[in-house]
Amino acid sequence: MSEFSASPERLILGALLGFAVLLFLIIKVKIQPFIAIMSSALIIGIAVGMPFSMITDTIAEGVGTTLQTIAILIGLGSMFGAILQVSGGVEVIADTLLKVFGEKRAPWALGITGLIVGMPVFFESGLLILIPVAFGIARKTKKSVFCYSIPLLAGLAIGHAFVPPTPGPVLVAEMLNVQLSYVIMLGIVIGIPAMILAGPVFGKFAGSKFFCDVPSSYLENEKESQEKENGKRPKFALIVSIILLPLFLIILNTLSSIIPFMAPAQPVLEFLGTPVIALLLSTICAMLFLGLPAGFNLVEVTKVMTNSLHSCGNIILLISGGGMLRFILQNSGIGEVFGNFVGALPLPMVLIAFLVAVAVRVSVGSATVSMTMAAGIIASMPMVAGLSQLQLAALTIAIAAGGTAFSHVNDSGFWLSKSLFEVDEKTNLKTWTVMETIVGLVGAVGATIAWFIVS
Repeated sequence: MSEFSASPERLILGALLGFAVLLFLIIKVKIQPFIAIMSSALIIGIAVGMPFSMITDTIAEGVGTTLQTIAILIGLGSMFGAILQVSGGVEVIADTLLKVFGEKRAPWALGITGLIVGMPVFFESGLLILIPVAFGIARKTKKSVFCYSIPLLAGLAIGHAFVPPTPGPVLVAEMLNVQLSYVIMLGIVIGIPAMILAGPVFGKFAGSKFFCDVPSSYLENEKESQEKENGKRPKFALIVSIILLPLFLIILNTLSSIIPFMAPAQPVLEFLGTPVIALLLSTICAMLFLGLPAGFNLVEVTKVMTNSLHSCGNIILLISGGGMLRFILQNSGIGEVFGNFVGALPLPMVLIAFLVAVAVRVSVGSATVSMTMAAGIIASMPMVAGLSQLQLAALTIAIAAGGTAFSHVNDSGFWLSKSLFEVDEKTNLKTWTVMETIVGLVGAVGATIAWFIVS
């Protein structure tokens, strides 16, 4: 791809124009979101002066890079969730959680579950696997889906952003030369209060303010599951084992790279621990040990899985649109301009790290890309070389927090949550975006406190 450069003023004006058009088309005109996102990406590219060939190449790069694994995870996760649902597995989990924790404490159970699963599993796959549980509890309690989905989302977001071995914090730690053990410890300590405030606390508020019924796609699968009365309900332990199978395989993959006696099995464990392979194996197990014993034959299980893919097209298209917009912003240099501007502010290093990541997050969209770009900017500063491991760990969490906050229309996660909950953009901004921002702000406060303690 050819080199491109433009003045910071033109880049900023182009970004503002593109976002203004995007918000206008979606909120006021109510045009199909993918068309609005793609139009916004084109407007930004043209406004900042990118060559036409570079604009089209960047759009292709954005779609290809964004969907290369996410599309498979969405498909497998959707099929897994459908089997879990029609087999009665979701009902078993919902009943068990409500029995053990009670209705009032179910959001806490979902938040903790999301935090644990989010550590080694991609956010998208964890969400697609677990979200039917939140829907099942919401159907039983007749409350807004947000009461239970927000805590789950918060737990997944924190596990994904703050605690290795997920890609974001691992990449940041490598760029800042900090040992992962420090990041893991600090990430868990800061992640727990973040999960509490962004999850059960905000979820209770969002659920009371915005009533969101159980999505129609979930109810369709539930109706099909009720038609099978000759099968048996799966055991809770079996369901949890199949859900946690990808987690177990990914953890084994990580351990095999650091524990000497596991080294001979490392190539096999690395293969099995690849997220798409791990989720495929989990889906096959769901077919064999959940779907068939529930009374479905193989043809019927296949039909359930195929039907579950009908809603994936819109999700994949929206995520690809977010990828287009993200790469236009990234390749034009807008993210770097925003990051360098914030980095020049007279503030403590930990707050500068947070604000740089926020600037890139707002302009680029992707959490992992925002963390990586922000870490590159911070790592280039001379004063970083003299910091201790704990200070570097605090910087890592601050960057992760900034890369999580303020998710909006250029983030694929925004469109994934919107599609799953079947809500409009305004409601998603007031629920998903606020939840992500609370996670980021609490993470920033925790990292700042840790910074001054260890300094």
